[in-house]
Amino acid sequence: MPRPLRDPQPMLEKAIADWGGREDLWLFGYGSLIWRPEFDFAERRFAWVHGWHRALKMWSRINRGSVQTPGLVFGLLSGGSCRGMVFRVPTSQGLETLRRLWLREMPTGVYDPKWLKCITPEGPVRALAFTLSRRSPNFTGELSDERYRHIFTHAVGRYGSSLDYARQTLLELRRHSIHDAALARLVALAHERQEQQEHQEREDRQAKQAQSGAASDCGTPPPPVYVPGSAEKNSSSRSFSSQPSSGQSKEKP
Repeated sequence: MPRPLRDPQPMLEKAIADWGGREDLWLFGYGSLIWRPEFDFAERRFAWVHGWHRALKMWSRINRGSVQTPGLVFGLLSGGSCRGMVFRVPTSQGLETLRRLWLREMPTGVYDPKWLKCITPEGPVRALAFTLSRRSPNFTGELSDERYRHIFTHAVGRYGSSLDYARQTLLELRRHSIHDAALARLVALAHERQEQQEHQEREDRQAKQAQSGAASDCGTPPPPVYVPGSAEKNSSSRSFSSQPSSGQSKEKP
C-alpha cells in the first residue's frame, strides 16, 4: 500500500462539517461511481458541471495498475465541463456513506473533495465531487497516444485492467446517452493496438507455415507435368498400344 500523500481524516471531517447532516447528501459521479456506486441512494439524476472535466490522467498503482506498471483512473480536472450523475443519499445514511466512500476513494488522500454546483433537469443541487489537482504527484500530465496504448496493454491492478476500467465507463456513459469524445478516442487507441497485434500474429503464423512447407518439400523431386499434345505423351501412348494385352490374340492377316 503506497504511503498516504495527505492525511484523509481531516478532509473527511471537513466534508462532514460542510454537509452539516441536516439535509440529504448529494454526490457527483463522473467515473466508476456511475457504474459501481457501492452505496444506497434514494434518487439519481443526470447532471452537468461547469468548470471541470473528466480526464483519464491519474496514476493508479493498486486498483488498476501496479508500482512496476502504473495504470490510470479518472480525475476531475479544472476547466471545461463534465456530464455525469448525481446521487441523493437520505440524511440518515449520509454520515455512514461518507465514511465508506472515504475508504474507497481517499485511502491516500489523493483527491481534493469539493462541493460543486451541479445542474440537473429538476434544478441545481450542491454535490460533493472528488477533484484532482494538477499539482498532485498522481497527476500524469499530458500522455502520448503510444503511452496510453502501452498502459492499456500492460497495466493491471487488484480490480482489473486500466483498459477494462475505461471501457466500462465509456459503455455506461453511452448507456445514459452521455457522449465523451475524448474517452472514446482513447479506447479506440487500444482497439487499434489490438488489431495491429492480431495482424502481426497472423503474418507470423503464415510465415512459419510457409517456412515449414518449404522445408518439407526440400529434396523431393517435383511430379511430372503433363502437357497435352506433347511428344512424350504421344510416344508413351503408341508404346502402350503396340503391346498386346494378356490373353489377346494377334490379328490375322
